[in-house]
Amino acid sequence: MSNPVNNTLEVKSDLEIAQAAQMQHISNIAAKLNISDDDLELYGKYKAKLPLDLIDENKVNENNLILVTALTPTPAGEGKTTISIGLTEGLNKIGKQATAVLREPSLGPVFGIKGGAAGGGNAQVVPMEDINLHFTGDFSAIEKANNLLAALIDNNIQSKTRSLNIDPRTVIWKRVIDMNDRTLRDIVVGLGGTPNGIPREDGFNITAASEIMAILCMSNDIVDLKRRLGNIFVGFTYDKKAIYARDLNAQGAMALLLKDAVKPNLVQTLEGNPAIIHGGPFANIAQGTNTILATKMGLSLSDYVVTEAGFGADLGAEKFLNIKCVAGGLKPKAMVIVATIRALRHHGGASKEELNTPSAERVKVGFANLQKHIENALKFGLNPVVSINNFISDTEEEVALVKAMCAEMGVKAVPTQAWAMGGDGAMALAQAVVEEVESGKNNFKPLYDHNLGVKEKINTIAREIYGADSVDFSKQALADIKKIEGLELDKLPICMAKTQKSFSDNEKLIGRPEGFTVTVREFEIAAGAGFIIPILGKMMRMPGLPSVPASEGMDIDENGVITGLS
Repeated sequence: MSNPVNNTLEVKSDLEIAQAAQMQHISNIAAKLNISDDDLELYGKYKAKLPLDLIDENKVNENNLILVTALTPTPAGEGKTTISIGLTEGLNKIGKQATAVLREPSLGPVFGIKGGAAGGGNAQVVPMEDINLHFTGDFSAIEKANNLLAALIDNNIQSKTRSLNIDPRTVIWKRVIDMNDRTLRDIVVGLGGTPNGIPREDGFNITAASEIMAILCMSNDIVDLKRRLGNIFVGFTYDKKAIYARDLNAQGAMALLLKDAVKPNLVQTLEGNPAIIHGGPFANIAQGTNTILATKMGLSLSDYVVTEAGFGADLGAEKFLNIKCVAGGLKPKAMVIVATIRALRHHGGASKEELNTPSAERVKVGFANLQKHIENALKFGLNPVVSINNFISDTEEEVALVKAMCAEMGVKAVPTQAWAMGGDGAMALAQAVVEEVESGKNNFKPLYDHNLGVKEKINTIAREIYGADSVDFSKQALADIKKIEGLELDKLPICMAKTQKSFSDNEKLIGRPEGFTVTVREFEIAAGAGFIIPILGKMMRMPGLPSVPASEGMDIDENGVITGLS
């Protein structure tokens, strides 16, 4: 089965498709949500901020939340955002009122290798150029709030009159910038003599990896935002007393910098349906989902909300369900697992050069990966729908095989052509999702109780979701657990940081590995965000640019026409 992609669509870039769209004024999009112009905070013709008083908790509980996740992805990704947008279009096509609620892109990956995060082909959110660049300034506000706290910390270390006696060697808070720049990972600050502060080791993370980003996405309102900002763990004093951002009186000014960033952003899809885009934490080191506020806003204003969680279901979906849903009181009614024939070939042993080469045998072997993700969904009380994101290289035999194997598990697999056909290519998926919602069989429940011990929660995730035999804790990890317990943070949920390329902590173990042990190397504390981060392997919080960055192909001419951005 080939994608019904005509030659014109094949040669058009995502940007050309987006630029050709007849965008409606944002007030027309708001009208579809029964929002008046007076409620909008306009950012030009096609973007607006939504005030938080539009959130209605009764409607949040009544309406239908759909989570889109994926099998363990190849480096190119399997198209979760494209399918999420396409599903939103498809739901509206079949007469349902639906809104997409998605994450914002980070500039570093846009200019690096990953590209933007506005979907693709005929399943995009627009204005794509704005969304992939500065958008409404949310990332800039998060960066400033983060760096204000960093400045306050160093100022207090330097102070002779108001010093909290902070031990510079224990400070864990880093500065951030929204760009891939490996040279900033490890630096020394305070050089140049006594007027310039106390010299100490420091470094930069990318803005999407800031705890401020995670806090913005976990907050339920302004009061909760300030509480979480005050709870940020900074380090210790010389006499081993814990220091938090509230001890520096930082939370008020940080919240002030975030006063507009906390409001969700309204844009539109190519087919003129509402899309809310807000927040963008990474999924391999943070929760990887949009804000609780954006999700609640969507559920307050529309009958169906389609949202996504980053990377494979073992990362983004697990965190969405165990962390975000519990914190926000959210209850998804359906789950979609995006799969590609290409990824199934990969998990069946195909090399990078063979990913587009048909092989029913490799698909059959690789199905073990998708099978495990389906089994995991069932553990949360959700019977998933599998969306086969069709590519031109897919064969009828391979697609039929996946459908049959899913059917044996009691799961419907639906070929989807959202990239090529927009909503028309996702109507069958939309109908399958509605049927699943209306069946009443889905009854979401978290995997573990947050009140369990740190080790017990980690073991539950590793065994139940990853399929590990056991968990090994390094000496550093064991020492960190004692510190976490001493800070009385051991009842927080777990936000696992591991590779997205495997169920295990070894990216080379593709498919459905068995008989393996995962190793917790150390912990990071995100007390403000409200979770503990076990580090499995070495995780990167500041990416570098590739040898040929995507930025080299980008330009803008004298007429304002942009090229190379997708």
